[in-house]
Amino acid sequence: MIRGAQDPAMTEGAISGRAAGVAAAPAAAAAAGAPAARTAEAAGAAGAAGATQVAKATQASKTLPAEADGRVRRQKRQRRQAAMFGIMIAALVIALGFLALLVGFVAVRGIGVISWEFITQMPRNAMTEGGILPAILGTFYLVIGAMVMATPLGVGSAIYLTEYARQGPVVRAIRIGVNNLAGVPSVVFGLFGLAVFVKMFGFRVSVLSGALTLGIVVLPTIIRASEEAILAVPVSYREASLALGATRWQTVRYAVLPSAMPGILTGCILGVGRVAGETAPIMFTAATFFTARLPRSIFEEVQALPYHIYALVTEGTHPEAQVPIAFGTALVLLALVLGVDLAAIILRSRYEKAR
Repeated sequence: MIRGAQDPAMTEGAISGRAAGVAAAPAAAAAAGAPAARTAEAAGAAGAAGATQVAKATQASKTLPAEADGRVRRQKRQRRQAAMFGIMIAALVIALGFLALLVGFVAVRGIGVISWEFITQMPRNAMTEGGILPAILGTFYLVIGAMVMATPLGVGSAIYLTEYARQGPVVRAIRIGVNNLAGVPSVVFGLFGLAVFVKMFGFRVSVLSGALTLGIVVLPTIIRASEEAILAVPVSYREASLALGATRWQTVRYAVLPSAMPGILTGCILGVGRVAGETAPIMFTAATFFTARLPRSIFEEVQALPYHIYALVTEGTHPEAQVPIAFGTALVLLALVLGVDLAAIILRSRYEKAR
């Protein structure tokens, strides 16, 4: 009886122990699996960090060549820029060197004959003594006459072509003709002046014939320079003037021409330089080898500096005395052209400041 009474108690204890064991088993298993989970998480984090490092390394491997390629391109551009800058500086130095060589050569050969007598007196003794006053004054007469004739015609033609003429094939043909006329050899203009002004109109070999011929020579230069200067004026100037009720001519006179005047003066400066140095046109129309007096009217022939140089070198009978005079005359001609150009540049600068 006693054993039978103990069996249920023992059975209940065994059941309770088994239940506690069963309940403790998951906790033990969880306790045992926690280090493994932490190990797995650490491994996952390490794997992610490794993948990130690999991605960064891959990105760096791609970025480094791109940066290196960019540096190479910049270095190439800088080298090309430095090379072109060096070429431009060399071209400028070469051009200035030739100019200095020319002026220096003429100055060294001709400075010995320059004096007040050389500039202010008439030539004497077959042009082996005395001065070149008739040639200086003759050059001034021809330059002034040519510019008086060419400037109004050139500027007026440019105004018409840009402001009044309908742009089309006819205007383009006129521009092409003007450009081609600028490239015609000056001796052709001289033959034209001989046939038209000297023979047909009966002006003879004179200041008038030479000035008209030189005016035609320089006319294309003034037309193109004036046209470019007028086209460079902003369209808004014209629109504002017309919106205020001004006429087309008032717009041109008060809005366009003042803004274009510096460019027009530049064309005139180039024209003065060309007219003063031309020999072939005046050889047939205005110049004479020697004269003992100054011209009294525009219908008389004159001496001119470029033709005087040509005559002394090619037709002189005393080269040992006349060649130095020719270099002195060339030096005076250079000084006159540079002086006129400098005066025109100063005038243009003052005009721009006053505007």
